[in-house]
Amino acid sequence: MNKLKNFPLIFQNIDKLKGVGTKIKHLLKKKKIEKISDLLWSFPKGFTDRTNQTTLNLLEIGKITTIKVKALKYNFPRIRNLPNRVTCEDSTGKIDIIFFNSREGYIRKLLPLNDWIIISGKVNFYKKKYQITNPPYIVPLHKEDYVKRNIAKYSLTEGLTEKIYRKLIEQVLKNIPNFEEWHTQDILKKIENKKWKESIINLHNSKNSLDINSSFYKRLAYDEILANLLVLSQIRIRIKRVKKIRKNFDEQLSKLLINNFPFELTKNQKKIINEIKKDLKSNYKMFRLLQGDVGSGKTIISLIAASNAIESKSQVAFMAPTEILAKQHRDLAKKIFSKTSVNIEFLSGKTKSFDKKKIINNLKNGKINLLIGTHALFQKNIVYKNLGFIIIDEQHKFGVRQRIELASKGKENCDILVLSATPIPRTLILTHYGDMDISKLVEKPLNRKEIITISKPEEKINEILSFLIKQISFKNQIFWVCPLIKESEKLDYEAAIKKYEFLSKKFYKRVGLIHGALTSDEKEKVLNKFLNRSIDILVSTTIIEVGIDFPNANVIIIENSNKFGLSQLHQLRGRVGRGLNQGTCILMYKKNLSDNAKKRIKILKSTNDGFKIAEEDMKLRGFGDVLGYQQSGIKDFKIADPVHHESLFRLAELNIKEIENNTENYAKYENLLKLYDKVNLIKNISN
Repeated sequence: MNKLKNFPLIFQNIDKLKGVGTKIKHLLKKKKIEKISDLLWSFPKGFTDRTNQTTLNLLEIGKITTIKVKALKYNFPRIRNLPNRVTCEDSTGKIDIIFFNSREGYIRKLLPLNDWIIISGKVNFYKKKYQITNPPYIVPLHKEDYVKRNIAKYSLTEGLTEKIYRKLIEQVLKNIPNFEEWHTQDILKKIENKKWKESIINLHNSKNSLDINSSFYKRLAYDEILANLLVLSQIRIRIKRVKKIRKNFDEQLSKLLINNFPFELTKNQKKIINEIKKDLKSNYKMFRLLQGDVGSGKTIISLIAASNAIESKSQVAFMAPTEILAKQHRDLAKKIFSKTSVNIEFLSGKTKSFDKKKIINNLKNGKINLLIGTHALFQKNIVYKNLGFIIIDEQHKFGVRQRIELASKGKENCDILVLSATPIPRTLILTHYGDMDISKLVEKPLNRKEIITISKPEEKINEILSFLIKQISFKNQIFWVCPLIKESEKLDYEAAIKKYEFLSKKFYKRVGLIHGALTSDEKEKVLNKFLNRSIDILVSTTIIEVGIDFPNANVIIIENSNKFGLSQLHQLRGRVGRGLNQGTCILMYKKNLSDNAKKRIKILKSTNDGFKIAEEDMKLRGFGDVLGYQQSGIKDFKIADPVHHESLFRLAELNIKEIENNTENYAKYENLLKLYDKVNLIKNISN
């Protein structure tokens, strides 16, 4: 893209506005407002009607009223903590204006005696007198129209008054430039022909600002969607522009692995293996997301892909987010490659110094074919002789910036495969993974049985306990999931610690407990006990949600299931039934379920399809919480909503393809990218 030109006032820092000193700047920063343009996206949360103007004999208690009065008398008590009072009047009566924490000189200046003034605030009645306390608006008569109107209410932080904030917003709105239109006439027609400037002004001055389906709101939502897609488009173009040395292999190694599997690959798995194979053999760098439902066989696919890369004389790095999950991948890889000469090693932050030195040396010399581990795989002192393929597991927390960094690892000859077991609705895939090629694994392994899902009220816990006794006699293990680890005064459900104590009395020493307050070593110790079957029941918080595979765990009880989102419940359910035996999920709930909670439980009982569940979850809860991770970057839309604006997402998808076909088009979107703070991302891509 061309270098950005000098931008108008709205793109400068917030302290360039009149009235913004150190104190106001600090208060605005609390609201994540650092640039002047940030004010634009903080739309009103409502409007205060100050048009009600009346005389003092017609005042209504509790009503916001605008009055025209003159100051008659001051009362400034010399006793600490007593308020200052100014008695005002009109021809029909008197009213006291009360000030807390205001200085005498300020009040005298604001309300000079015998001058007519406009005051607006909520009317109260105290000791047989009308009064207004700390009125937000006191202005001279010539500013009556400024106050007597519907005034926008904003979400403010303590110390930032409506009056101060309104002055800042009005400064910005007065200085909005007439940008040259970045959309084509065809696109404008499809988004109801609203201009950017009129849209932003309308949403700050009209009650329509609360209507996300208004034509003005939709115009700005479309701009934001397109700005996101423009960044991802640039990343995708940059990656596709990177030429690499194609990987040559005749698939002898992968065929050997597949022939030794005790199961048959699904059609879906074979299709994705071919997609990855084609990428490896191409002259362009692969950057692919393999999105598969829980237990669908993503790891098998990634290891087959790894075998092809190894056959082409490339080294492979396979990174997982936790040590226990990385070790499971290592164990599976060693089992799969047991009849080959492939050298597999494991590396984590806990690897002993002597072993680590040996691995580093062997890695440099090319003696290690496949290195599996945690983030330790990419420390500065880890040097590969010929790294050609990176597999990243469960990186649902990766944002766009991290993916830009990831795409540059392993230099130009390194292909990248990112795995995710978190089903993501289509609109979110488009706007957050649009820089990647997507492979979707929807079929479950042929030998995998559907998980039976039932719901039970907590009063029937004895029935559940009887069921568990029977399951343990069948050599099955059980997860018992609780939302909290300590009792809470606000929430009325059982905590994991209390449940652990309860179950320990019933099942003696066959119960374990794991939660977020444990150290990594403590968690691993408990999980290994469960994996080695020295305990039958594992009481846990949601930290068991993703990744770890316990083939003998075939029952999961989710307590207070109504407190979880649909996608999170599905992820938890996916921890069981991963072997050959039937999996069972029991959703426990308290009485008086909300309609929304009833819907969630009904949907989960009706399907095991994670992608369908994710779509339904987004409709029920809104897009920001679908993944259950604040740090996922998913909730980074200021305006657009993938549920309500799905048609705009589809339009932008077509629009971005047209833009990509004519790269000169990008220059005219510079202002749009600046408005949505995307310019630095574009610069990072270009560097």
